[in-house]
Amino acid sequence: MTSEAESRETRTDRSLEATVWTLTDALETLRRRTDRLTDRVDELETENDTLEDENARLRSRVRELESETDGLESRTTRLADQTADLEFRADRLEERTTDLDDRTTTLESKTDRLETHTDQLETETDRLENRTTAAINRSGANKERIEELQARELEKGAHLREENVDRHDLELDGGRLEKIRKDDDRRYYRLPDADDPLQRGDTVSLAHADLLPIQQLARMDEDMLRSTTNALPSRLAAKLWKARTDPTAGDDPWRSGCKNVREYVKASDLKHWIRRQEPGTSDAYAKKLVSRTIDALLDLSKNRLAIRRKRERKNGLEYTERRVLLTAEAEIPGETGSTDANRRTDPTTTDVTGER
Repeated sequence: MTSEAESRETRTDRSLEATVWTLTDALETLRRRTDRLTDRVDELETENDTLEDENARLRSRVRELESETDGLESRTTRLADQTADLEFRADRLEERTTDLDDRTTTLESKTDRLETHTDQLETETDRLENRTTAAINRSGANKERIEELQARELEKGAHLREENVDRHDLELDGGRLEKIRKDDDRRYYRLPDADDPLQRGDTVSLAHADLLPIQQLARMDEDMLRSTTNALPSRLAAKLWKARTDPTAGDDPWRSGCKNVREYVKASDLKHWIRRQEPGTSDAYAKKLVSRTIDALLDLSKNRLAIRRKRERKNGLEYTERRVLLTAEAEIPGETGSTDANRRTDPTTTDVTGER
């Protein structure tokens, strides 16, 4: 009995040992699987972290792409608007081009007609130039003949109407002509002091020799006046006298007098008149010319004029100013004691040039 029992215990112990070894192997197998699973879990967690990072990057990229898409859509809209505008402008340009083509065709046609007309006009112009040249040649020859005849007639003492004489082209002995006015109130040219031998026409209003020097100078034109005297005060005196006697002379500083004074001119008015006659003259030099012109007036009129000083008031200040007077008793050849004083008004002073 004891042996069987021991035998059963022995078998039981062996069975338990086998079971323990089996369980040990199973546990070892489970441990190894657990280790492998743990390693796999770590790998998966690493992959998961990587995937999450990639996913975050992709989401950021998606947002960037969405923003770029919005910008592209906005740009596409603007480009579409610009394209529509360009298409509209292109249509207008095509219409404009068509209109310009039509106008160009019209202008080309008109140009062809004008060129044809121009050719005709050039032909006609050439013909007229030839005729004009021939007429000028004939006219030049006739003018030379007329000038030669006028010169001879003037040297014989003829009086020729001013409008018929071109005095600059006449070749005369002495080269000087005198302009006179006759009773018919017309102007004539003659040699100085030459009487008309035919006694034709009206008489001369006043002989040249009977005139005062100032009157003789006043009757001369600008060129003759310069050739007669080089003194500026004398020329200014002649122009001043002409302004008094010739209504067509223009700028007239003389004023009508009263009682025993026919006409007078103030020194201040004379200064402004000189600056208008001689543009560019300074105020200081004009003052000197006033005195010299007054001296020339007295000398050339043979003291028919008088100088008086009169107190004037201007802007509350008193000053003394010279006046050149033509008195009622002054004997001026060709002028009577009476005068048309009422025809004069105080002259208006025009602008003068600045100081130099």
